[in-house]
Amino acid sequence: MDLVSPQNNPNEYPSRIVSSSTIATMATNNNSIISSSSNSSATATPNSSSTTMTPPPSTTPSRYENQKRRDWNTFCQYLRNHRPPLSLSMCSGVHVLEFLRYLDQFGKTKVHNQTCPFYGLPNPPAPCPCPLRQAWGSLDALIGRLRAAYEEHGGRPEGNPFGARAVRIYLREVRDFQAKARGVSYEKKRKRPKLKVPVPSSPQQQSSAPTPPTLADATAATSTI
Repeated sequence: MDLVSPQNNPNEYPSRIVSSSTIATMATNNNSIISSSSNSSATATPNSSSTTMTPPPSTTPSRYENQKRRDWNTFCQYLRNHRPPLSLSMCSGVHVLEFLRYLDQFGKTKVHNQTCPFYGLPNPPAPCPCPLRQAWGSLDALIGRLRAAYEEHGGRPEGNPFGARAVRIYLREVRDFQAKARGVSYEKKRKRPKLKVPVPSSPQQQSSAPTPPTLADATAATSTI
């Protein structure tokens, strides 16, 4: 039988000598580490739940904001298709008027010419060859939205082409002409004053009020005279 020397035995390796006091210290350290880790995990659980933030509710843009964005994109597309192409800084009130006249081809409001037999009639009895135009109310609201969008995109209020004097005059002329051609008044109706309803008096006031003379009293007065 061959003997295996300690130097040649693969299961035996030289190990560090550890005393009993060292083993006790290591056990104490391990227990403290385990307890501290359990405490930290226990305390971390409520914090993690408390710090969880719910996402803010999504804000849906209003109908006005959506329409304003579409109008602004339409106007910018008009400037790009212009010949020659125009930049926003070069835009003036003259170009705004060209844009409004360009939109007339997409109008749906019948505006009668002065030679039309239905001129001034709000409800024409038959069709006529008069052109379709953009209604004054639609143009006025459009200019208001574009004027606000221009300043939101960095434009200066004093240089706003949608607030130019020529644009205001054009809208006023369109309003007056369409009012005459269609027989529609754009003047605001005045509110009638509310009639005051008399408040019924209380029973005490009715008892204290003087009673009108009766027919018998009048007869007695005439007899004494």
